[in-house]
Amino acid sequence: MLGTVRRALSVAAATLVAAATLAGVTPAVTPGAAADAAPAVSSQRVSSDGAFDPGRIISDDSFFNPDAMTAAQIQRFLEDRTCRPKGGSPCLADFRMDTPDTPASAERCDAIAGRDRERASSIIARVAAACTISPRVLLVLLQKEQSLLTAPSPSGYQKATGYACPDTAECDKRYFGFFNQVYRAAWQFREYTVHPGDWRYRIGRNSIQYHPDATCGAGTVTIANQATANLYNYTPYQPDAQTLAHPSGPAGDCSTYGNLNFSRLYDRWFGDPLAVRYSGLIPPCLVYTNGIPCPPMNPFAP
Repeated sequence: MLGTVRRALSVAAATLVAAATLAGVTPAVTPGAAADAAPAVSSQRVSSDGAFDPGRIISDDSFFNPDAMTAAQIQRFLEDRTCRPKGGSPCLADFRMDTPDTPASAERCDAIAGRDRERASSIIARVAAACTISPRVLLVLLQKEQSLLTAPSPSGYQKATGYACPDTAECDKRYFGFFNQVYRAAWQFREYTVHPGDWRYRIGRNSIQYHPDATCGAGTVTIANQATANLYNYTPYQPDAQTLAHPSGPAGDCSTYGNLNFSRLYDRWFGDPLAVRYSGLIPPCLVYTNGIPCPPMNPFAP
C-alpha cells in the first residue's frame, strides 16, 4: 500500500512501507508503495530512445514468469548481496520461519502447504509459482520497499513488500510478517490482472500523479501492458521531470522514486525488464489481457 510519511533513505534504500496477510481478504485501501524520498540504486535503465518510459516499465513476460529463478538460484542470489542488517535481524539469505497452510484463491494463487523453518528463498519461489509471478519481481519489490536484501531490519520483515500501509493511515498490522507480505503482494498482482476493470490504472491512457500531494500535479501515461498497470496500481505515482533529471538525487519536493527504482533495480540485477523470452513471437497468453497464464506445455501435443 501507499504511505504518506516521506523519509530520507540511503542510496541503497527505497520506498516506504506496507503490510499483508495470508487470509484471502482484500484490504480496505488500495495496496501500493509510498513516495520514496531518495533513490535506491545508482544505475538507471533507459528505453531504446534513451529515456525511462513510464508507460512500459516491464514486459508481461518478465513480470509473470514464475520460472525465472529456482529456489536454489534465489538462495545464491541472496547470499551474493552485500547485507548489513539492523536491529539484530538476520540477512535474508539466513532468514527462516514457519509458514502456514494457505488455501487456493480462485484465479489468483494455488494452495501453498505450510513448512517448518522455511528459508526466505523457498518462500519466494513457492509464492511465485503459486501466483504466477516472477520471483525476480518479488525480489525487486522487497528491496524497493524495505531494502530487505541489503539492510534488513525487524520493521522491514514486518512490512516486507509494502502491503496494507496506506498513505493516509497507519499500517494494518493484520498483514504484518514476511510470508504474509510476499504472498499478499503476489496475490494482489494477480488480482489486478484477473480483474483489471476493478482497479484505477489500466492499459491505455491514464492520469497519474507525481506525488501523494495532489498539488504536485499529474501527467498522462499511456500504459502499454498489464504488468505496468499492475505496478501503478501498487505504487500509483510516476517520476516527475526533476526526478528523471536526477535519478540519484537530490530529491525535489515532488519526487517519488518507486516505479523508477523498480526499473533500475531490475535492470541492475537481472537485465532489461522489457526483455521477452520469445523474440518475435509472444503467445497471446503472455499478454495477460485477461489475466490467464499460459498452460503447461504438452509434449505429446501434435
